[in-house]
Amino acid sequence: MIADPRKTQDWQIAELAEKSMAPIQTVAEKTGLLPDEIIKLGRNLCKVDYAKATERLADKSNPRTKYIDVTAITPTPLGEGKTTTVIGLIQGLSKLGKKVSGAIRQPSGGPTFNIKGSAAGGGLAQCIPLVPFSMGFTGDIERITNAHNLAMVALTARMQHENNYDDARLEKSNLKRLDIDPENIQLRWVIDFCAQSLRNIRIGMGGKMDGFEMDSGFDIAVSSELMSILALSNDLKDMRQRIGKIVAAYDKNGNEVTCADLEVDGAMAAWMTDTINPSLIQTIEGQPVFVHAGPFANISVGQSSIIADKLASKLSDYHVTESGFGTDIGFEKFWNLKCRLSGLRPDAVVIVATIRALKMHGGGSAVIGGKSLAYEYSHENLELLENGCANLIAHIEIVKKSGVKPVVCINHFDSDTQAEISLVKKISQSCGAEFACSQHWLKGGEGAIDLAEKVIHACDQPNNFNFLYDQHLPLREKIKLIAKDIYGAEDVAYTTIAEEKAKKIEQRSDLKDFGTCMVKTHLSLSHDPNLKGRPKNWILPIRDILLYKGAGLIVPVAGTIKLMPGTASNPAFRKMDIDVETGKVRGLF
Repeated sequence: MIADPRKTQDWQIAELAEKSMAPIQTVAEKTGLLPDEIIKLGRNLCKVDYAKATERLADKSNPRTKYIDVTAITPTPLGEGKTTTVIGLIQGLSKLGKKVSGAIRQPSGGPTFNIKGSAAGGGLAQCIPLVPFSMGFTGDIERITNAHNLAMVALTARMQHENNYDDARLEKSNLKRLDIDPENIQLRWVIDFCAQSLRNIRIGMGGKMDGFEMDSGFDIAVSSELMSILALSNDLKDMRQRIGKIVAAYDKNGNEVTCADLEVDGAMAAWMTDTINPSLIQTIEGQPVFVHAGPFANISVGQSSIIADKLASKLSDYHVTESGFGTDIGFEKFWNLKCRLSGLRPDAVVIVATIRALKMHGGGSAVIGGKSLAYEYSHENLELLENGCANLIAHIEIVKKSGVKPVVCINHFDSDTQAEISLVKKISQSCGAEFACSQHWLKGGEGAIDLAEKVIHACDQPNNFNFLYDQHLPLREKIKLIAKDIYGAEDVAYTTIAEEKAKKIEQRSDLKDFGTCMVKTHLSLSHDPNLKGRPKNWILPIRDILLYKGAGLIVPVAGTIKLMPGTASNPAFRKMDIDVETGKVRGLF
């Protein structure tokens, strides 16, 4: 054991572990990659040359890799530790002698410097090196940011020139008039921080040489359609074609204006080329972890990439991937979007929960930043816990609808009592789920052996994986199925604009194979973040429907959701600094 995580902060544990970590080339070779298939970025980081590795492994004939998705109950401010559980499970499977790999998403700078932290795991279930992973990593988010903002540069410059030039002048510049409607712009700028003051801005102010004046704003970089494209692409050619299809705006006749129309798609692809290669790091116990893509699940697909999972399936006996947030958002999109596109099928699904999070769903006190947790979260309270298990039961039922065996994992805290653990075990098993109480945060792989054994057992059971809906169902029927069967809504209500868009989409044959990627809060099974537990007797409001044509997604927006999160009053950056003697970063978690 490297350190006692009860007495040591995550960044300190990572720093200790990094002193004895194997070079990343050694990890890659143990994983089954050849030296010329990795692109070294220093001693501890590398990217994988996906094209080379895939070509070599294309005809590899080995028994099908066991494919495991890790998801969770409805998130709370208390945190459930989903990525920590992913890393713990990888370490636990390795302790049992399994050749195992993982795939997680790259952390966004927004949550890292705000309240969520780095997404590297925690305690003795972390991936390393922590600082590079958390701060820029191998540059994918920066490239996506630049490619996206280049599209905005092309769009706004084109609008300025078309506004200032007559047709003859445009023709001299070899430009066709696109007649872009300034009231129907689909893109905004992106930045990888939570910057609420940039949500709504006005650009182009000044004179005619200063651009086209209009309302605009910023979204967080990981919500860019380019991030969804990276997660869902099968190769570089696929990604290049998708970039050209991104709808940047509409013209005054309602026709799409794409990045290809702006003639910026090739340059965007040039920025994006290196992103197609997954990055590779390791757990603090030395197992390989692929890091690729980083989209949020409440506003995007919320998955690590198809490319990373397909590559790992050629290299591992067990591969653990992660879906964002709860089963209603992340797993539903894994199930009905990612698996449909990748052709991969899960053998088991882990639902992460904590005793204290279930108590909050059962009516526990609100969590207020900077204040001590209420008494019930650190002391036994079976009544609150049993009430909160209604939320867990909903998530078990969601996974079972996919035909896959769920494994409930209690991410153990010292304050959990045996009676509380036994209660959740009884309820989980009565609903047809496997159950494990895991101490990976405290003990690393040794603490996750029970979880690993239950996952292996679930993987060995026959399953009847099936999609929730036929892809060619009309859009509104798919939305209703998701709303009722997954979220538990009574019905769906549309605004006038959403209803009109849905009807038009249903009439378009070119969109019949597009996925349905719901946008809603992650903090409730419903659209209302204040409704905890398992809400009853509510209607899902669809206020708009967006088209991500490059990603191949139709995006119904439920309730009010921001594509730019806000920075909290007590953000993580207040606790970060450097050691001026060594230059090492302190305070990451």
